[in-house]
Amino acid sequence: MTRWVAGVVVGVVVAGAAVGCDVPPAPDAAPGPSGIRPPAPTVAAPPPPTVAAPPPAAKGPACPPGGVRLAEGAGDAAMGLRVADVQLVNCGTEPYVLEGYPEVRLLDRKRAPVEVAVQHGGDGIAAAPTGTEGDPQRVELGPGQAAGFGMVWRNLVTDSTVPAAEGRVLEVTPRAGAPRVELELRHSVDLGNTGKLGISPWKAAAR
Repeated sequence: MTRWVAGVVVGVVVAGAAVGCDVPPAPDAAPGPSGIRPPAPTVAAPPPPTVAAPPPAAKGPACPPGGVRLAEGAGDAAMGLRVADVQLVNCGTEPYVLEGYPEVRLLDRKRAPVEVAVQHGGDGIAAAPTGTEGDPQRVELGPGQAAGFGMVWRNLVTDSTVPAAEGRVLEVTPRAGAPRVELELRHSVDLGNTGKLGISPWKAAAR
C-alpha cells in the first residue's frame, strides 16, 4: 500500500512481501493423528485336534450261503483205529432241521476226490462200539446251536500195490437239497488202502 506524505512516496511492505521479491511458500503442515486406529491383525484359530478313527471291529468267519458251517471236533487214534467228530453249527438266523445221515465226500491235498466207500456205522471197521452207532433221529438247531456226526476208519495198508489214500478236505451235504459245506481238516483221514469210512447219524450236541 502507498501513502502520500508531504510529496514523498513511502513504500510500505505488507504481509511480509516486498515488490519485486520472491517469497517461498510455507511448508505443508505435518499430518497429525487422525484419531483412527489401524485394525488389529487377524489371528487364525488353531485347527481342532485330530481324533484317530477307531480300528475296524474284528469280524468272524462269514456264514456260508446254506446257513451252517463245519468245525473239526475231537479225535482219537489207537492201534491204527481212528475216530473223529465233526460239528455242524447253525450260523444263520432261522431254525435248521437235520435228519438221518449226512452225505460225505473226501478230497486229497490236490482237491481230487478220494475213492472210499462210506458206510453207516462201524461194522467191519471196528469190533467194539465207536460212537458211530445209533438210530437216525430228527435234530432241530436254533441259531447258534450245533449237532455232529462221528467218523471211524482204520489206517491200514493191506496191499502194497495200492497207494495209500488220505483225505485232507471234508465235503458234507447236511440234508437233501442243501448246499455242500466244506472243511479243511487239521488231522487228515488217513485211510491207508482200506477204502472204508464209517459215519454216524446226526446227533444233537451236548448242552
